[in-house]
Amino acid sequence: MNNSERLQTLIHKLEVDRSARWLNYVALMLMVLALAVWYDTHCFHNFNTAEAMDAAQVARHLAEGKGFTTDYVRPFGIFLLQQHAGGPTDLTANTNVANVAKVARLDGNHPDLANAPLYPLLLAGLFAITSPDWAVDKHSTFWSDGSRFVRYKPEFLIALLNQLLLLAAIYLTFIITRTILSLPTAWLVCLLMIASDSLWKISVSGLPTLLLLTLFLGLIWCLVAFHNQCQQENPAPRRLFWLAAGAGLLVGLGLLTRYAFGWVIIPTAVFLVLFGRGRRTMQTVTAVLAFTLVATPWIIRNWLVSGTCFGTAGYDLAQDTLAFPGLRLQQSLTPDMTSVFWLKPYLLKFIVNFRALLDVEVPRLGGSWIGILFLAGLLLNVRTLAARRLRYFTLMCLGIFLMVTAMLQSQVSLRLGAGSENQLVLLTPLVMIFGVEFFVDMLNLMNIPSLQIRSLIIALTATLACLPLGITLLPPQASPSAFPPYYPPDIQRFSKWILPDELLMSDIPWAVAWYGHRPCTLTTLNSRQDFITFNDYLKHVSGLYLTRDTMDARLFSDCLQKDGNWSSFVFDRMLVYKTQEQASATMGQAYFEPLKQDHFPLTYSPTDIVSGLFLTDRQRWKTAAEPEGF
Repeated sequence: MNNSERLQTLIHKLEVDRSARWLNYVALMLMVLALAVWYDTHCFHNFNTAEAMDAAQVARHLAEGKGFTTDYVRPFGIFLLQQHAGGPTDLTANTNVANVAKVARLDGNHPDLANAPLYPLLLAGLFAITSPDWAVDKHSTFWSDGSRFVRYKPEFLIALLNQLLLLAAIYLTFIITRTILSLPTAWLVCLLMIASDSLWKISVSGLPTLLLLTLFLGLIWCLVAFHNQCQQENPAPRRLFWLAAGAGLLVGLGLLTRYAFGWVIIPTAVFLVLFGRGRRTMQTVTAVLAFTLVATPWIIRNWLVSGTCFGTAGYDLAQDTLAFPGLRLQQSLTPDMTSVFWLKPYLLKFIVNFRALLDVEVPRLGGSWIGILFLAGLLLNVRTLAARRLRYFTLMCLGIFLMVTAMLQSQVSLRLGAGSENQLVLLTPLVMIFGVEFFVDMLNLMNIPSLQIRSLIIALTATLACLPLGITLLPPQASPSAFPPYYPPDIQRFSKWILPDELLMSDIPWAVAWYGHRPCTLTTLNSRQDFITFNDYLKHVSGLYLTRDTMDARLFSDCLQKDGNWSSFVFDRMLVYKTQEQASATMGQAYFEPLKQDHFPLTYSPTDIVSGLFLTDRQRWKTAAEPEGF
């Protein structure tokens, strides 16, 4: 065989044999890899959500062998611990101060009562394998721009992990679409998933959303396989029970990723009852039992620690209601819990949030205008029985997610960076599947005679759907920094002035816990009575860090009010500091003179913390230039 024949044989194998399929897969993977490199280089953004930083610092504790403990201390969490221990919830009424401090567990092993365990466990495995450098890198290229901080290494590693989960979600979507519809539809849906701007933004957010999405797609695969098995002439009973157990297991793992996901067990059970075959009741019981067995150990742990099933997260419903506006509940050492059982605040919160979801989020299902095709496609029939029945499951999940998001989402969570309360994003693959199916059906009804014109319409539609990501990738690019209010170099700088067994207080304690690796409590309700109670009866506060979240308050409504709020506290001190600034510069000091007004125990402040106001109980820094490092 000469060289020409060998070349033709090779081309034939690439075009006809299985090699062509693998060549397409390799080309697709290279395309996705190139997209990921470009996105991470030009569009990566440091964490800007409290939830992402909170989960990451808990994961670091797990990797260090400290268990499910946290550096982010919530005053309300202390209240739950005190209540569970049977002590008086009014700390000033307890004469045994040492016992109060012991119950609060502020000795470095404060239990985490806010995070579901699965995502921190996954991140802990990542940290154990990679052993990341926790210090801010202000010298290396990519991580810094000259001497200016740009990117934080551990957050970049978490983004890479989430992008692997995104690839897993895309693969599962492809398998599901190919099973219930057709191979060409599966490829088009896969392309739209790869080019989803919203999913790529989530991949660098540090949130557990993509892990939850992967589990949700695994659940859908189980339900589709269960349905297809039931349609066979002689279904295997054992396989049906295994698939039902797998569905319950995945919902349980979803609950251990995000507590609100546990409500998905309802549409799962309904699907099994309606579309099962044979012993439907036992199959449904098997799924519910598997779900319960997975979730129960963690619920028992929470109950033993705090006397609640879900810790502080179980009270997220009350956050930002009329009874507890803003972060008031989490800041409270002695909240009035009778208002938690009022119905009216929850009803008003639901109505306001539900109206906003219908106006803004529902038309944007799927992250693009493909959601419009999905909503229109609900009026038409779907070609296959499996797809029709999966659509019923999708509609049940849509109703559940709308209810859950309306009850959990708050203006505080949106201001601090939208977390994973909005679970409508989990429907993105299903929205794309049924949206693309509706588009293909409409295209078939057009009876376009030319294959070239048909291909052009499909290409144009896909291009328009991918346009948001394309615009994101174009210059100019936003800075990766999440300042304001998060500036890791400042946080790490003042954190090294604080000993590991000392305590900080801040309006962004999640960031101090993550970047500074120091225990930090959320600011109390006010700077007077509640702060003094915390400082005297729980643990001495060695430093206070307030950012622009507090310092950029309204002048008349916040700063000039003498009700002890932290904005007025900052306003009073900044006036005094301004008068001292010239004197401090003349004397060559790197700090302001101590303040003795109001008997506030933290009176020293350095002059060169640019991201906010830092107060401490003594001069803990050097007056000369400090060495680099953390």
